Amino acid sequence: MPLDELSLDALRQVILGTTADRPWSPPAPVPTLVVDLDAHAPVGPVPAVHAGVAAVVVGVTSSGPAPDDPAADDPAVDHPAAVACDLVLRTGDPALHAVAATVDACPLAACSLVGLLRGAEHRSLDAGLTAESAVYSTLQAGPEFAAWRRSRPARSRPPGGDAVTLARRGPALEVTLDRPHVRNALDTRMRDQLVDAFALVAADDTIAEVHLRGAGAAFCAGGDLDEFGTFPDPATAHLVRLRQSVGRAIAAVGDRVTAHLHGAAIGSGIELPAFAGIVVADEGTTIALPEVSLGLVPGAGGTVSIPRRIGRHRTARLALAGEHIDAATALDWGLVDRVEHA
Repeated sequence: MPLDELSLDALRQVILGTTADRPWSPPAPVPTLVVDLDAHAPVGPVPAVHAGVAAVVVGVTSSGPAPDDPAADDPAVDHPAAVACDLVLRTGDPALHAVAATVDACPLAACSLVGLLRGAEHRSLDAGLTAESAVYSTLQAGPEFAAWRRSRPARSRPPGGDAVTLARRGPALEVTLDRPHVRNALDTRMRDQLVDAFALVAADDTIAEVHLRGAGAAFCAGGDLDEFGTFPDPATAHLVRLRQSVGRAIAAVGDRVTAHLHGAAIGSGIELPAFAGIVVADEGTTIALPEVSLGLVPGAGGTVSIPRRIGRHRTARLALAGEHIDAATALDWGLVDRVEHA
């Protein structure tokens, strides 16, 4: 796995496009650039990392609590050079090698992810969803996703009944993901029914509150892997994804929505709830973003919804380190608003 260690001044030169003696070129298609943030200050201010830097930039600092405490304060928050990094880790954090392994295995997806996150804070919701979908569709036509799809051939399933159930109780509407036999994996049927459900909420002002839940042992284990890549072409998939965006539908009425997580909240199972005004997690909830390991980026709006809650640095860590975080960590990060104990 290519790990290229740079000083802050060398990183500054990389971002500006040159080094002292030659134009900069990476030692591998997408290296992991490791920058010591505790070293001497660079000559001149460090500019923000941009899409032209074809690498994943990891800043390392010794400041803050112990590196084995993922719930500790984000080391990126107060560091002046964090703007030049895709994620910031403490010295000795084992996540560094996990990130490098992910970048080595899926460099196109990893670099595409950080490229999206670098501009996330400047985009509107619609612009963010459009950018994410375009990148996702491009990667669906790429070699990394093709290799993953070959390793896991899609299975066919007979069509089922409703994937989402609705129950009205006075001013409250219960919206329940109802595919418990597959841990509520999000398929096109569930997606379309969720869009319809939240369109109903938008049209009915008498619905004062919406509670989004999942039936069975998990809230949602992510997208239905057997449907990945089944559209006739990535361009068509992009347009359908924009038209039938569950994230946009939830965000439109987000101030009335409380998402209740339990069990697995993986991939779209955390991307979509993050659009809700309130996210409540059972203490046994497990959260992860595994899409990069499939050669993709989050495709249900996660590069929009999650950075708005926890920032782009922690979003990159969650997606690149392959970590599963618990409810307590998610609460400390701000990814959920409350943890309920049994």
